[in-house]
Amino acid sequence: MLRYAAIDIGSNAVRLLIADISQTDKGFEFKKNTLVRVPLRLGDDAFLDHHISDRKVEDLVKTMSAFRNLMDVYQVSKYLACATSAMRESDNGKEIIKLLKKKADIDLEIIEGEREANIIYANHIEASLSSDKGYLYIDVGGGSTELSVFINKELAASKSFNIGTIRMLDNQDKPETWEDMRAWVRENTKGQKNMAAIGTGGNINKLFRMSNEKQSDPMSFLKLKTLYNSLSSYSLKERMLVFNLNADRADVIIPAAEIYLTLMKWTGIKQIYVPRVGMVDGIINLLMEENLV
Repeated sequence: MLRYAAIDIGSNAVRLLIADISQTDKGFEFKKNTLVRVPLRLGDDAFLDHHISDRKVEDLVKTMSAFRNLMDVYQVSKYLACATSAMRESDNGKEIIKLLKKKADIDLEIIEGEREANIIYANHIEASLSSDKGYLYIDVGGGSTELSVFINKELAASKSFNIGTIRMLDNQDKPETWEDMRAWVRENTKGQKNMAAIGTGGNINKLFRMSNEKQSDPMSFLKLKTLYNSLSSYSLKERMLVFNLNADRADVIIPAAEIYLTLMKWTGIKQIYVPRVGMVDGIINLLMEENLV
């Protein structure tokens, strides 16, 4: 059995996906074997102090050592470990890369926003899109939001913006970044009448599950707005109890919903499709493309 692994060191959580690769008539496919998520919240340090604290570095080293052990036990033949927004903004990112190599035997790549977006597109969502409408692809993370516009199934434009859930909770999102995002979206979606959104990331996945829509159906703007209003009406503690949310999901889900709703409002988009894939899925697809096709 061929196994690949993906490690995503995000601003909110750190994830490991171990996937089984198989060959079919249509080419290579993967099936999720094991997914581990650890809410380290590196963004709290990165966006406020531009430095990841010794305590968080120690937690990261322990987590990566555990991931390395799991990959060894599962006999993973190839892996890719990527760090995004939080590590991009930390002045000790390069030291952490060396430390992880030494202590956990993990090679880590700190990726730019553009490469992050490209990895997310490696999921090839566009293959299943209808060619008679345009799509705004929105991936919301803890530190950044990756946007892409697809017209006739072709990627027309993409950009990464420093707006994310942890950044918003820490009041580190800047009004001018919101303005830049608005201008970019207006410019790249003008003239597109019949647009839909595609949403990826842990928060939209959770919101979609809460909406009780069928997997292949989109969630309406109205449904998302209703969910947002309902969640916002409770305190953090109540939200965890009423909606059965983990502590590290109950706070970020509010700013995440705000980002999706804002982008849909700016573009007049009424529906959002949620394919429930993310960065780790994209990494596995990228590894398959680079090594098997």
